[in-house]
Amino acid sequence: MPNPPVTLSQCLSQHQSKAAEFDAQNCTVRLIREKDANSVADYFGRNRAHFLPWEPLREADYHSAAQWQTRIRASLLETSNCCYLVLADPAHIYGMATLSNQVRGPFQACYLGYGIDQSLQGKGYATRLCEAALAYAFEELTLHRVMANYMPSNHRSAALLKRLGFEKEGLARAYLQINGQWEDHVLTAKLAPGSAR
Repeated sequence: MPNPPVTLSQCLSQHQSKAAEFDAQNCTVRLIREKDANSVADYFGRNRAHFLPWEPLREADYHSAAQWQTRIRASLLETSNCCYLVLADPAHIYGMATLSNQVRGPFQACYLGYGIDQSLQGKGYATRLCEAALAYAFEELTLHRVMANYMPSNHRSAALLKRLGFEKEGLARAYLQINGQWEDHVLTAKLAPGSAR
């Protein structure tokens, strides 16, 4: 007899943990590891309501440890066009930056996505995480261009990207379906240091 479908509440029930205790002294930004799957699932479970206004609707098990195990393994392959950096202390993950849709050839670009634990908003950790992701994109991946897009109502993202040196390039109407609604997005990009224009 097939198992009944898993509901979102069942999938996340194991992650309704208390706010994790942050170890600032031992917090680092690093590349994701295979053994991080449970910690990533816990991070998204703790921050479900925090991320909901800015995320697409997902399948019930999208942020499960099993799904993250599969994604992490794929990202660690040399042929992958996506990689993840995490803000973590020895016990928990508190933020993630994604360098996705990496395109080579004449484009040499990717998209930057990012999120930070609700408990760490406004403390500079998102900037630290994204600065490390940009350094990895430009120095290790040798990309020429990193793009990041945000909803006009997301003032924190707008301020973060401005601090990081991203430049506005336009407005895309009904660009992405976020939380079930088509939303406009401000398009921004940052070029590698010293790049010719």
